[in-house]
Amino acid sequence: MKYASTIKKLAAVLLTLTTLSCKTELKNTKNMQKTAQKEVIYQVFTRLFGNTNETNKQWGTLAENGVGKFNDFTPKALKEIKDFGATYIWYTGVPHHAVITDYTEYGISNDDADVVKGRAGSPYAVKDYYQVNPDLAEDPANRMEEFEALIKRTHEAGLKLIIDIVPNHVARHYEGKNNPEGVTDFGAEDSTDVVYAKDNSFYYIPGSSFKIPHWQNGYVPLGGTKDSLVNGNFEENPAKWTGNGSRDAQPDQNDWYETIKVNYGVKPNGTTDFDSLPADFKDRDPEAHFEFWKDKEVPGSWKKFRDIALFWTAKGVDGFRYDMAEMVPVEFWSYMNSAIKRKNPDAFLLAEVYNPAMYRDYIHKGKMDYLYDKVELYDTLKYIMQGYGSTDHIAPIIEAQHDIEGHLLHFLENHDEQRIVSPDFAGNAEKGKPAMVVSATITTAPTMVYFGQEFGEPAKEDLGFGDPTRTSIFDYGSVPSVRKWVNNGKFDGGKNSEEELKLRDFYKKLLNFTTNSPALMGDYADLQKYNREHTEWYNDKVYSFVRWSEEEKLIIVTNFDAQDAFGFELQLPQEVIAQWNLADGNYKVTDQLNTEKTGNLKITGGKGQIRIDVNPLESFIFKVGS
Repeated sequence: MKYASTIKKLAAVLLTLTTLSCKTELKNTKNMQKTAQKEVIYQVFTRLFGNTNETNKQWGTLAENGVGKFNDFTPKALKEIKDFGATYIWYTGVPHHAVITDYTEYGISNDDADVVKGRAGSPYAVKDYYQVNPDLAEDPANRMEEFEALIKRTHEAGLKLIIDIVPNHVARHYEGKNNPEGVTDFGAEDSTDVVYAKDNSFYYIPGSSFKIPHWQNGYVPLGGTKDSLVNGNFEENPAKWTGNGSRDAQPDQNDWYETIKVNYGVKPNGTTDFDSLPADFKDRDPEAHFEFWKDKEVPGSWKKFRDIALFWTAKGVDGFRYDMAEMVPVEFWSYMNSAIKRKNPDAFLLAEVYNPAMYRDYIHKGKMDYLYDKVELYDTLKYIMQGYGSTDHIAPIIEAQHDIEGHLLHFLENHDEQRIVSPDFAGNAEKGKPAMVVSATITTAPTMVYFGQEFGEPAKEDLGFGDPTRTSIFDYGSVPSVRKWVNNGKFDGGKNSEEELKLRDFYKKLLNFTTNSPALMGDYADLQKYNREHTEWYNDKVYSFVRWSEEEKLIIVTNFDAQDAFGFELQLPQEVIAQWNLADGNYKVTDQLNTEKTGNLKITGGKGQIRIDVNPLESFIFKVGS
């Protein structure tokens, strides 16, 4: 979430100089996870995807700026996303979160704009976990039925889907009006006269009432728009701890003031009210974890979120993206994820985690399938794309992660990060190409693309709470490049520029190659260190490595330099040639991104050499033939 920026900055400190400067060795990664296919997640911000309204007024209402619907994901739209190379679609912002639009005629209470970010609201301030966002339905009275129909269409298109679960916090005004029988709301049974109790959903500040933040730097809710829902007051007595852990009855403007921190049995002093996992459970499967927790007494919030996840699993949701997962105990994840896997062994469980020191605990003990690789690979690639990072820093990251590389999802954009084309990032979509090739091909892990990335979306609009450089997740509006591709429901790019469509073709070709390449689910070896030591004109603006399986052998070369072309004789050391079991001789190589580009791999004395002439921002994925 956007307001997690402070935590991300703190987590970035954990990327130590040791990680970036460790000895780079040629390494045959035998530990790589072997699965049938590389996965590609296409993230869409559901409220924005199908909206073709061009108004984009700052602080605009739903009526003024429009809103996308579940029904905008037509069979044609989903087929195009599938053909683009996606295997999963992440529908962001589906659970019912706090909004400003009046839905009282549907039995939904109004939300107070003093504790809602933006006019459309934050998708990470969930108000009712057993219902979907009414904004997304043609008929809000039938919103769940419309989402169930979308699940069915998604599966019929050959895609799987994930949605968000936000376990660390809920909306300040949580109100479950659709709870299944026997399910009570968060906080409904809490003892509010104490700061903490094991089975309380929240932490309290007895004797103090909540006060809205003191607004600073010119900010006021809804941009100062006159609205009956803005009165400078929100009733909450006693006050509760805020989502990011603030214990003040009046949180700061930069706190997650619109949310309440959920209690997972962690006392205010940091000690815990739940059992610890035995040390050897990092090596045990989800079934063993399920059996461990089956007879244990766990905090009430654990049961509530388990039941929420199983509710959506039963509806056909194929997995979840967990927001700010590292703010919730690892033991809870063991409890919840093992319960999900028992119902759906193939569930796709992705967590937002920014502390590399905790990666292995969340994977092995918490039973996460995938974590964001933000702090290490993404941040490193971003610096290189911006022109002041070195490609020499990539290989040490991959080597340090070799035992968990298949669990670390790669991306260059998502709803929290700046758009590549924004001036504060790279300012040019072409600069994303070499980084995308590396990100998508260097490990067996899934690749994620954020809608609009494939068109070079710059996110210039200032829609209200959200700011330019990021596509706002808090406001009503539309995304210009995506709107042009939607083309009034044709989903054919009929209004996109030639440059935008050419960029999309690059992404489409790359992503479809990755999902069909056996080598990318096989082994890896770095070429960077060897060539930096042995090859003239090879520098730290280019990057190279090899991937292979029994069926396929790939040589991948990228040039991150936006001005200069480079020519050199790329060397493949004996260790690689021996692994490939190639005899001396000449082997034709063909670029998989541009099949007209070919070359010759010459092997002499067990060593390989191939002439590389690479233009600015150009990449090659050379497949070795006979």
